[in-house]
Amino acid sequence: MADLKLTFACGLYDRMLPLYTGEVKPEGIDLRFVVENAPRRLFDQMQGDGPYDLGEMSLSEYICQSSKPDWPFVALPVFPSRVFRHGFIVVNREAGMASPKDLEGKRIGVPNYFMTAAIYIRGLLKHDHGVDLSTIQWVQGDLEGTGGHGAPPDLQLLGPVNIENNRSGKSLTQLLEANDISATIGANVPSALGRNPSIQRLFPDYRALEADYYRRSGIFPIMHVVAIKRRLVEAHPFVAQSLYQAFCAAKDETMTSLRQKAASFSMLPWARHEAEEMHRLFEGDFWPYGLKANRRTLEALVTYLVEQHLLAREIPVEHLFLPVE
Repeated sequence: MADLKLTFACGLYDRMLPLYTGEVKPEGIDLRFVVENAPRRLFDQMQGDGPYDLGEMSLSEYICQSSKPDWPFVALPVFPSRVFRHGFIVVNREAGMASPKDLEGKRIGVPNYFMTAAIYIRGLLKHDHGVDLSTIQWVQGDLEGTGGHGAPPDLQLLGPVNIENNRSGKSLTQLLEANDISATIGANVPSALGRNPSIQRLFPDYRALEADYYRRSGIFPIMHVVAIKRRLVEAHPFVAQSLYQAFCAAKDETMTSLRQKAASFSMLPWARHEAEEMHRLFEGDFWPYGLKANRRTLEALVTYLVEQHLLAREIPVEHLFLPVE
């Protein structure tokens, strides 16, 4: 019997590279890897009955929509993107922004209130620094352009949140430089950082803070998940386990290359040393897949979604993923 043909769209991350090259192949599946390195564009394409059988998707959007009766996706506990976010809070020092509590009562730019990066940042500010999020006026718009940020799904707020869409004709970065907003949060930093001395990270020593945060909390923020069309899993139940094993094998191959390959796997001069440091900090696998190793991170995100009026009630994380472990 011929292998089942499936199309997978994802960024060409190092942990996905063995699947792209064919070095790792899922058993019983002929996987066509479509490279899409613009996450928001891919997320927009993954809505509804899009062109891909499986692909990278915003984790927060997936969770918020997973309870809908007509939601066409299920998810594997495979996480293409995860990023610590302390370094993505950028402020205008002229606004007197010196500590997290200084964010209270301010206007803060965010590309999209619903984006996973912003949800983790708000959770961090609330739980680690006692910031009262209800006092903040969120200004929603593109970081470097004058319009919106992609075409995200129409998710409904379930409680009071002060959000205004940016209709100033300026980008969030321009508003920050003009001190019309006091800070930005999100998945990227404004281009003014490093160019304008007034525009700085709230936490200049963010790397040390992120390592300490992980040691204390066990949270390594997950941004994206691999979603697959439900009808495919129902018609071909084997694909979930086959794909999961292949994703794990590809990631493990990359981790071995980072730490052990004779020729440097990365352009970063001290990448091997960095991989060893991460191996020690995380006590082994520093990019784990599966539910067990990621429970704290996933449960934290679900809590943040409820607190930030994006989810009606907490969902057991077991209900969000296919049982493949």
